[in-house]
Amino acid sequence: MLRAMLSVVIPTLNAEKTLTRTLSPLVTAAVRGLVQEVIVADGGSSDETLEIVEAAGAKLVQAKRGRGTQLAAGAAAARGNWLLFLHADTVLDASWIAEVEKLFEQIEAGRFRDHEMAAAFKFALDDFSGWARFLEFMVALRCALLKLPYGDQGLLVNRRLYDRLGGYRDLPLMEDVDLVRRIGRRRLVMLRSLAVTSPARYLKEGFIARSLRNLGCLALYYLRVPPRVIARLYG
Repeated sequence: MLRAMLSVVIPTLNAEKTLTRTLSPLVTAAVRGLVQEVIVADGGSSDETLEIVEAAGAKLVQAKRGRGTQLAAGAAAARGNWLLFLHADTVLDASWIAEVEKLFEQIEAGRFRDHEMAAAFKFALDDFSGWARFLEFMVALRCALLKLPYGDQGLLVNRRLYDRLGGYRDLPLMEDVDLVRRIGRRRLVMLRSLAVTSPARYLKEGFIARSLRNLGCLALYYLRVPPRVIARLYG
């Protein structure tokens, strides 16, 4: 088995408030030799995002606006045999490096039937409220029962598997669920390390309203409503 070469892909659009914190743990991982490159796929930022990317030494890819399109563009530019897709407002906790290295060791040792695997982190919100803890519990329950992580949990995927499945599709939303469903439960590992996400959207819209919005999108998606229709309904 080839040595794991990890490329991190981050889609951005005016992400100056959160991007620096997202990049920091990746710099540490680069020093350890785990991360080989960080690719930022930008959808047309007008703030200081591009300056932050340059200062961090990350590779910039310009892409058509849309998370699925940007993720696909970043993956196309990546050289690694493993891809880590990470949102620009999500920070991986310090334990992620050791855990991913352990996962690679177990895959190489034949602990899994297939070398072409994927993994996602444990969801957490950067907020101390009871609503945040309740939402974290519900996400953990969804992942335990359905093996259905969202993009804000990060997605680590073997490059050959990603390519064989056709990668991210040009969808206005639900691009994360679409890819995870194609990966399948058998090839997906849920990690213990935290992916700590900004609560800004929940604070702005309200925890209940935002959660119901996400649940509604997921329900319509499973009812085979086209994502473009769902996007028009939810904005």
